Amino acid sequence: MSYQVPRMNELESRAWLSLVWTAELLPAALDAQLQAESGMTHFEFIVLSTLRQADDGALQTKDLAAAVNSTMPRLSRVVGKLATRGLVERIGGQDDARVINVHLTGAGRRALVRAVPGHIALVKRLVIDRLDAQQLEVLAGALEPLVGRLDPHNRVGFAAVQHMAE
Repeated sequence: MSYQVPRMNELESRAWLSLVWTAELLPAALDAQLQAESGMTHFEFIVLSTLRQADDGALQTKDLAAAVNSTMPRLSRVVGKLATRGLVERIGGQDDARVINVHLTGAGRRALVRAVPGHIALVKRLVIDRLDAQQLEVLAGALEPLVGRLDPHNRVGFAAVQHMAE
């Protein structure tokens, strides 16, 4: 017998609990793979990937924080660690010393390039290869409106980076 969330029918419960447990379990699996193979966390990978997509590989910290859905203190700690490892640089703003730009270094770009194949292989093994093309279409069609509802101003992800460039 499956668990049913109170005040939801069986289908609603299945869908909701599947989404919740995917959201809980997938990041831990991605993090473990990236740590083991590339020495970086999934969040560090997201930061580096976001910078890679930005014009000139750089973003202001406030824009980077929004794009990766992070608080400023968390982002500051992670950027500090990445800077210590030579993967990013923090550069003061030309007109305002309070503005800090985070720039992806050549070493950061190379670390990201080395990390991508293993990361993509795991994503394919855990998610993509488990679903056929129709199921992937349904998944994308179901989740895209949720992302749009949760982020109506396109603050996160690569859409945010593209939006900032306009």
